[in-house]
Amino acid sequence: MPTDPLWLPSISYDETELRKMDSPLVMADGTALGSRPGIRPGDPGLTVTLSGTTVNISTGVATLYRPGQGVYRAFLAATSPGTLTAANASFSRIDLVYLRVWDTAVDSSGLRRADAVLLTGTASATPVVPTPGATEIYIPLATITVPSTGAGGTGAATVSTAVRQITVAPGGILPVSSPTDIASAGSYVGQARFNTTRLVPEYWTGTAWTGQGDWSSFTPTWTASTINPILGNGTLTSRWTRVGRQITWIGLMSAGSTTNGGNGVWAMSLPTPSAANGVVTVGSANYFNQGDNDYVGVCQINSASSVLTFSVKTASSSSSYGNVSNSAPVAAGSTSNLRWTIVYEAAG
Repeated sequence: MPTDPLWLPSISYDETELRKMDSPLVMADGTALGSRPGIRPGDPGLTVTLSGTTVNISTGVATLYRPGQGVYRAFLAATSPGTLTAANASFSRIDLVYLRVWDTAVDSSGLRRADAVLLTGTASATPVVPTPGATEIYIPLATITVPSTGAGGTGAATVSTAVRQITVAPGGILPVSSPTDIASAGSYVGQARFNTTRLVPEYWTGTAWTGQGDWSSFTPTWTASTINPILGNGTLTSRWTRVGRQITWIGLMSAGSTTNGGNGVWAMSLPTPSAANGVVTVGSANYFNQGDNDYVGVCQINSASSVLTFSVKTASSSSSYGNVSNSAPVAAGSTSNLRWTIVYEAAG
């Protein structure tokens, strides 16, 4: 082995290995080494415009990806990929403008460069966006709808960027707007995105995208202090939402003909425990017994509790009230309904 301290072993990488090494620079797509291709959010580059029938694309950069080949970083100088072909006399069509990367290792073209393509669609009563060849490495930039020239024609061709895909660095907040992107699952729990349709940030829970303030269904456990009730053919539903540690919860219990109210003071389990804040949180409640009365009152959650209890008026006098149970304010029956609304602080 040479003793010269300046000597270093020779290390080399081929172009595919180098592109795969760029994978950590781009948001993952949920597959091994996979990357989400697209254009940076806020980047006005690669804008597609029309000058008469001439298609123009502004200078810009983008990231492309092909399984097995890695990440392609592309730069495109301002260019025109061509002019629109004449409109059909009877039907409209949709053309596709896209950025393409030539890689001779994939397409045997002898080329290694980027260019832009105008792909003319087929005129039809129900036109669709044309699809580039299977070996092409590309990302869509825009579609151009070319109306028919006959009766019912809608005028000039129009450009849409709805097909344009955005990408960000790993951990970045991805803006999503297309139905395909909005419906796509996340790659990891805690992944963040901004839904431009709802105008809210959303986070992947592992099963769904959710944002602060979104409402969720929750079926509480109905208990009593002595013998637990049996819901039978009754219904018990509730909805709750969370913003930080603030919980808003609404619910309804409707007794049925086979419902048994048990014995003792009723309680409903919380969607998440309350904070140990040393206070009693109070909300509104009413016990409605059809054909009898509507007993208005309150519901309450104690500090560091996991249940909600109810107190309502039991008679017309100002001092009459009691905890709701199978016998108070009246015997529970098939016409009994218990409703509640409360806002409280969550434990964490």
